[in-house]
Amino acid sequence: MFLESHTEGIGTMIIQIDSREHQSELNRIKKQFDALGVKYFVSKLYVGDYVNLDHPKIAIDRKQNLIELCSNVTTDHERFRREMLRAEENEIKIIFLCEHGDGIESLEDVIWWNNPRRTVRKVVDGKWTDVETKATTGPTLYNILTTIQSRYGVEFRFCRKEDTGAEIVRLLENDG
Repeated sequence: MFLESHTEGIGTMIIQIDSREHQSELNRIKKQFDALGVKYFVSKLYVGDYVNLDHPKIAIDRKQNLIELCSNVTTDHERFRREMLRAEENEIKIIFLCEHGDGIESLEDVIWWNNPRRTVRKVVDGKWTDVETKATTGPTLYNILTTIQSRYGVEFRFCRKEDTGAEIVRLLENDG
């Protein structure tokens, strides 16, 4: 097992990072872990993107923003559901950590989210006009997420991109 860390760290926490995590995001978060002195290694995970080896029954699944999370629970719902069922069958709690920022600090804040895909610019009668689409609204996404949270025992947490590494450590250190 190859561990990476460049400074003395937070206790003896060792975080396993899923090898399927996007490379640019992985590099960004590894830098945050390095700054915190957290040891980590990259290897495929059964569920989620980050696990503390001392407490492997909690997994963090990182989402880059509410657009990705919305897509997961609507367009990719079956794949998303299968991952939650795998976790449930193996008594692993998943915490979805959404790096949205911009005033989204809790699940309740999702109600006020303005999905940028709700409006598109199109030429109508020779003029550029904003046209409303059927994309998911904040209140609808909130209802979907609260239903998922209740049904599958998962949690939805939110942070800013610059705080992701510290938030992952905090959640894994405190068992969610």
